[in-house]
Amino acid sequence: MADIVLVTGGSGYIAGFTIRLLIERGWTVRATLRSLAREVEVRDWLGVDNNRLSFHAVDLMDDAGWRQAMAGCTHVLHMASPVPARAPRHEDDLIRPARDGALRALRFARDAGVSRVVMTSSVAAIVYGVDRGVHRFDESRWTDLNHPDVSAYPKSKTIAERAARDWVAAEGGAMEYCTINPALVFGPLLGADHSASLEVIKRMLEGGLPGMPDLGFAIVDVRDVADLHVRALTSPGMDGERFIAAGRFMKLHELAVLLKTELGAAGRRVPTRQLPDWLVRIVALFVPDARQIVSELGKVRHLDAGHAKRVLGWEARPVEETALDTARSLMALGLVKS
Repeated sequence: MADIVLVTGGSGYIAGFTIRLLIERGWTVRATLRSLAREVEVRDWLGVDNNRLSFHAVDLMDDAGWRQAMAGCTHVLHMASPVPARAPRHEDDLIRPARDGALRALRFARDAGVSRVVMTSSVAAIVYGVDRGVHRFDESRWTDLNHPDVSAYPKSKTIAERAARDWVAAEGGAMEYCTINPALVFGPLLGADHSASLEVIKRMLEGGLPGMPDLGFAIVDVRDVADLHVRALTSPGMDGERFIAAGRFMKLHELAVLLKTELGAAGRRVPTRQLPDWLVRIVALFVPDARQIVSELGKVRHLDAGHAKRVLGWEARPVEETALDTARSLMALGLVKS
């Protein structure tokens, strides 16, 4: 395959597995980093054919380097976007780089004659802005930004994807655009620099949580998310498409019981006590990081990934397999405190 693909955010969790798969499939990959000081480290944990991989320094908030990175590329996977480990001091710290970075990538892609851009969005752009209860979602739904419970991260993903779609419709010309919207991404790690999404399993294994509040999330494996990105990159008729990448919804308590049961001695510190809502609300009065949890109590969000299955033949592996692979990988890399 002679095509060249630019992958933005080349040091990211999903990006790493996607780059590996692309090179395995014969692509030449250009990956962006905010600083080339990380190139050696990233090459080391990717472990791919370095002759098919190059790195370019770009920043989501600066035009420098984008033109050179895009030159000669036929496709773009725009995967770079801030993912916070905790709530930002101001929501614009997430919204501006997510939105402006997406528009910057699209503008330089169009100017370089790129034929297709696949952008990593999130189910956060779909499922937020609902009250307590059981909800079901497909790609037709958008997060309600006027709902009082919508925090900075869902806002950033929703605003960025809407802005990107509006820009492509008005300014994109013949360039095709679609999005992949993953649920909470778990799975094995390529290196010790782990994604913030894995922190919940890490803290469970370390016994760092007093118990399990009444909340949960749909889970998807990083390997399956990478596969869906590559399918969207190469399949016909992708312009305007939107694909949920998700397995089933899992409550934290169910996840904790799975880890404790299946990991034996390694899961001995995983707490399986269920915390009552009133206790979580009291804790949130004194622990800032717990405040976002309160608005999520009692919400069940089922995600329909049938569109990706029907159109692209995509399948997600069982969430139990993904969760256990995540835990074992964290332990194998020495990332779980003893």
